[in-house]
Amino acid sequence: MHKENPQRASVLQHVSQNVRRLRHAAELSQSALSEKSGVSRRMLVAIEAGEKNVSLSTLDRVAEALDVVFSDLIQAPDARDHSRINELAWAGEIIGSKAVLLAKATARREVELWEWRLEPGDHYCPDPDLEGWSVQLFVFEGCLTLVLADEARQIDAGEFFMFASHQPHIYRNDSDVAVRFVRNVVI
Repeated sequence: MHKENPQRASVLQHVSQNVRRLRHAAELSQSALSEKSGVSRRMLVAIEAGEKNVSLSTLDRVAEALDVVFSDLIQAPDARDHSRINELAWAGEIIGSKAVLLAKATARREVELWEWRLEPGDHYCPDPDLEGWSVQLFVFEGCLTLVLADEARQIDAGEFFMFASHQPHIYRNDSDVAVRFVRNVVI
């Protein structure tokens, strides 16, 4: 994560406030949440203090243990419209690569709508999701390389692709121009 990014700093504060609030509402100590989520107590202390950049998969585990969804952790605590998130959730190693969780909708559990931009040469390699989850992609600028089961496929601007996301997968930009795409995670 780009530590100097002020938008990223605000989402860390949202996560800090939301995890603490939700943990108290669930009447869990940090130790109990650690045990339930599989996230170390030290990491939870740092998250609640707003001091720690945290992976998306770690936040997923904390959300699951608190019986909430990922977006509940990163959304501004005072948000009036809970379907609109519009928060930076990931920044790549190359400045300009980012993922912004734009919105959510209810599915079996929910649907997350993401706007992504990967600069040339950048990639995102998430942990596989839970069984039953899926991803919907729509590329609106550039060409996205999606790697599924070690097979790379190109998704050009104007094309879409859907897949079960419980398998290993990687999003890459192998081209010399930025790729922009929408990613829906259906949970």
